[in-house]
Amino acid sequence: MKTKIIKTKAIVLSALLAAALNVSGESVSGPDGRLVVDVTAQDGTPVYSVTYDGKNAILPAPLGFESDIDDFSKGMTLVGTKRSTIDKSYTQSRIKKGEIDFKANVMECTFRNDKGHEMTVEFVVADNDLAFRYAVPTQGPTSAIRILDEKTSFRLPEGTTTFLTPQSKAMIGWKRSKPSYEEEYSHDAPMDTTSKYGNGYTFPALFNLNPEGLWVLVSETGVDGRYCASRLGEFRDAGYEIEFPMPEENNGNGTSEPAFALPGHTPWRTLTVGNSLKPVVETTIPWDVVAPLYEPSTDYMPGKGTWAWILWQDASSNYEDLKTFIDFAADMGYEYSLIDANWDKNPGREKTAELMRYAVSRGVSPFMWYSSSGYWNDIRQTPVNHMDNPVVRKKEMKWLKENGAKGIKVDFFGGDKQETMRLYEQILSDADDYGLMVIFHGCTLP
Repeated sequence: MKTKIIKTKAIVLSALLAAALNVSGESVSGPDGRLVVDVTAQDGTPVYSVTYDGKNAILPAPLGFESDIDDFSKGMTLVGTKRSTIDKSYTQSRIKKGEIDFKANVMECTFRNDKGHEMTVEFVVADNDLAFRYAVPTQGPTSAIRILDEKTSFRLPEGTTTFLTPQSKAMIGWKRSKPSYEEEYSHDAPMDTTSKYGNGYTFPALFNLNPEGLWVLVSETGVDGRYCASRLGEFRDAGYEIEFPMPEENNGNGTSEPAFALPGHTPWRTLTVGNSLKPVVETTIPWDVVAPLYEPSTDYMPGKGTWAWILWQDASSNYEDLKTFIDFAADMGYEYSLIDANWDKNPGREKTAELMRYAVSRGVSPFMWYSSSGYWNDIRQTPVNHMDNPVVRKKEMKWLKENGAKGIKVDFFGGDKQETMRLYEQILSDADDYGLMVIFHGCTLP
């Protein structure tokens, strides 16, 4: 009898302990209940984990960040949770799916330290997709924040293999134009393999969780001029951590540490999880959790085009060859023809304007090449120093519109800093004012 009483007390204590632990943590699942995110604070560190069909996708991994205000990665307590749902439909004309129905459950977990500083981690969980970001309110009288280091991490089960592309060192390669985001992917490599340059990996990152029979795709979305683009660091501490751009990127111009006004938020970190590659191939999460920054001035239509440079590279920049490819586009019924680098030298600006008008007369719209800047690589292909200068850029876009251009191809972006993200936005916004489409080349993840 005594043994039974002791056993009963042990059961009661275990139940009380489990109840206490449950109070300090929260969970949210996707609509079908298979993808589950657990969130808690362990010894003051915000931590999350992810399972799919009860199998480990992300092992308990730290969250948070260090900032000029405070360290939001330690000494934190989970003090509140809000829940909601998303059920929306939208259309897209430029991605893998035209009509998208997105349903997800949302959990917002607020963490606070003993100074009263707060951050909220917002989780959006669909059937196979997870997106999360940090939302930061004003902190007392402080209405601006600089993020010094993100502690966001992804810890994967032992035995996982990787499909990753290395982040290049800055200011190396042809004409010191790297990173140009054209490095090769490794296939099925162990997690502890050091990347080619020792600088971690460019998004997106694919993982085969062999012991669990799962696939996980890690990426980001919602990056804009209020933050930098990020990457995964080298494998350490059983996983990978978010890292910011290297100081050497963009020839040292701009800070590696993003800053934004408060209240504000960081970009979304995304995970797609499934028992096969089907959810990875079909995911629309990069678009599901973002909204257009502005209403476009016109209904831009992608289409087919010709490109003389593909055959003779820079030597193809001459009047006759460019005209031949414009005629080729017209004969094939294609909408566009790309006039690539050095057109302002050969055939020259006046003859190129003549070519552009000729293209329009044949029902073909020209796209025109530009270097992104003139100060973060040694590229000599022209035009340079046009797209990075707002005064010159707007004058140039006015000239393009007057001569029948329908788009620009802007090349050789030299890094992922917040300054570069602002340049992407500025080019897109100004181009929209003149009804121009934009191709970014040598650029980061869209």
